[in-house]
Amino acid sequence: MTVPKEVEVNILRLHYREHWRVGTIATQLGVHPDVVRRALGFKQADGEPVARPSLLQPFEEFIGQTLQQYPTLRATRLYDMLTQRGYPGSLRTLREYISTVRPEPKTEAYLRLDTLAGEQAQIDWAHVGRVRVDGGERSLWVFVMVLSYSRAMWAELVFDLSVESLCRSLTRAASYFGGVTRQWLFDNPKTVVIERYGDAVRFHPTLLGLCAHFRVQPRLCAVAKPEHKGRVERAIRYLRDRFFAGRHIHGIEQGNQELLTFLAEIAQCRPHPRKEGKTVGDMFDDERPRLLVLPDPLPPTEYSRPAVVDKTAFVTFDTNLYSAPPELNGQTITIAFDDRVVRLLDGEREVARHARSFGRKQVVEDPEHRAALLERRRLGRDLRGRDRLRAVCPAIDPLIARFVSDRRHIGPSVYRLGNLLDMYGDATFADAIAEVVASGSSDLAAVQVACEKHRRHRARPVPVTVAIPSHIPDREVIPHSLDNYDEP
Repeated sequence: MTVPKEVEVNILRLHYREHWRVGTIATQLGVHPDVVRRALGFKQADGEPVARPSLLQPFEEFIGQTLQQYPTLRATRLYDMLTQRGYPGSLRTLREYISTVRPEPKTEAYLRLDTLAGEQAQIDWAHVGRVRVDGGERSLWVFVMVLSYSRAMWAELVFDLSVESLCRSLTRAASYFGGVTRQWLFDNPKTVVIERYGDAVRFHPTLLGLCAHFRVQPRLCAVAKPEHKGRVERAIRYLRDRFFAGRHIHGIEQGNQELLTFLAEIAQCRPHPRKEGKTVGDMFDDERPRLLVLPDPLPPTEYSRPAVVDKTAFVTFDTNLYSAPPELNGQTITIAFDDRVVRLLDGEREVARHARSFGRKQVVEDPEHRAALLERRRLGRDLRGRDRLRAVCPAIDPLIARFVSDRRHIGPSVYRLGNLLDMYGDATFADAIAEVVASGSSDLAAVQVACEKHRRHRARPVPVTVAIPSHIPDREVIPHSLDNYDEP
């Protein structure tokens, strides 16, 4: 039986494009299933179906060569390459074929190494969640150091992964263990490695300075080879499963306190993975005498950097503002910081101390700095007036001191004294102030009475204040002779 060409085209389309089954196509088109099989190339020979040649057959050699060169190449990328070469089939057909011919990845055999006691410690960080802070959230990380021989570990929660934070954690770990190993094995983060090309490595200078202080050799894993530091990787997994699972960290202080308790009471008591019948604590007791002796004193955990005090008497550090004394406005000072305290130094002199904030865009202000700034602003308003009065009459300071004792506003009082100076002149005003100061009075009216008294004594004219409107320009008038005026 011969089927129309349109029916055969529909059979091919529904099978190879829509992926319909033979029975579904036969039911939909109203033909016998054998007709569908014949149109698809499935012929009966000795009772065995013979499949039609695959659409991928002309491209099998190209696919094999490409996968040999790029074993992990995605099927979608291969599909794009094949369609440019005339492949008419579907992506699904290509995926099914690739799954049978893709080369298996080569497995790597690892050499099991046993480190000597006190020889090496492995270091790494792990992200363990986020914590609410003032102004938003911050990522929470756990720093972990594991001694390769005993598997003893030390860990702490930190907010930042800076080189200062790394050195601070390394120092605390050394203090916790009571010594240091001869090597520290790191991964390849930027806080450890500034530049690397093969085996040529340039370590961060701050880290190198700490290693020199402890007499420790820094070493690196191969790039993209976390299995080279498998002991710390397993320790992190142990902490995730045994400590962090089901635990809510409200704050970094609470988390670190619980973590230290866990390390002392649970982690040290776990069985050693290589020494049957011994715990990690037992192995650490054997390793402790072989650790390098700690230097005395320990390197500081406080680091510094320069900063400029802005015009509002604040310095910016880690997105937060910390207040400084207002007299340092515009000057460059030093910020000395750790994870608890931020100190501001003018040379070697400490000018401010604040508790460090790990919030975002917070303002940390000392009330004394605000009071000093307000006082400077108040003094600035009347400083010119006082200086002018002192220049004419240096003995005016006791009178101003009485104003302060009487809780009188200095600004308006200085303003009124300036007006009296303008009206009566320097000599009269100075004599009047001397008289009022000698009398012990602090009344502004007494100053005016004294000025009037000394004016009369000097036979000076009565002062008249002439108020010139603002629309009249200030100009100099040249006097001229009145002889040519007509007499009345």
